[in-house]
Amino acid sequence: MYRIRELPEPDRPREKLLELGAENLTDSELLAILIRTGIKGKNALELAREILKASGGLSGLSRMSVRELSSIKGLGEAKAVTIAASLELGRRASSVELRKISSPREVYGLLRPRFAFLEREVLGVVTLNAKGAVISVLPLLSGRINAVSASPKEILSPVVRDLADAFVLFHNHPSGDPRPSPEDLRFTERIREASDILGITLVDHLILTGNGYFSFKEEGLV
Repeated sequence: MYRIRELPEPDRPREKLLELGAENLTDSELLAILIRTGIKGKNALELAREILKASGGLSGLSRMSVRELSSIKGLGEAKAVTIAASLELGRRASSVELRKISSPREVYGLLRPRFAFLEREVLGVVTLNAKGAVISVLPLLSGRINAVSASPKEILSPVVRDLADAFVLFHNHPSGDPRPSPEDLRFTERIREASDILGITLVDHLILTGNGYFSFKEEGLV
């Protein structure tokens, strides 16, 4: 059984990253750098492989809470926090690039890494400037969301603060079914009417899942 420092230098994750760049490391090698140390009988690289296998790969790992991560043998709270923070930074990095979006599919691509796989419902907005470029991606409400708990004021206040000309409303369906409920339809109409009064365009309402999306724009509902 090798400790990582006993492996040939080209096979050590940190040295490999410095030499070849992070993009050339495997998922387990990157995870081994984050967890730093192994446990009795396993070095960090072997532990990382075991964690990824048990969690179903990066996709499964990214859906785990800090509590769930810290319950894995060999992690503990400090390593779980490091992993959770790193995964969240990755999700945010994929969502913050200022760019023009011209279709619901592009909006879905922007939001999917960060929101589509969550096990709790999140409602938010993507604010846009006059040219259709993204200003901000703003999650606003989380948990059990319904048309009563989410008021037009809560949705539109951050849009106004961003001095946005338009916005996309979004929320996820943890059930995996992207079809809108009657409440989703009524809520969207309320937000559209309120945004019209302010002279701000509701471009679309996207319902996200890991396997796809429902676009109110594509279906002629906004």
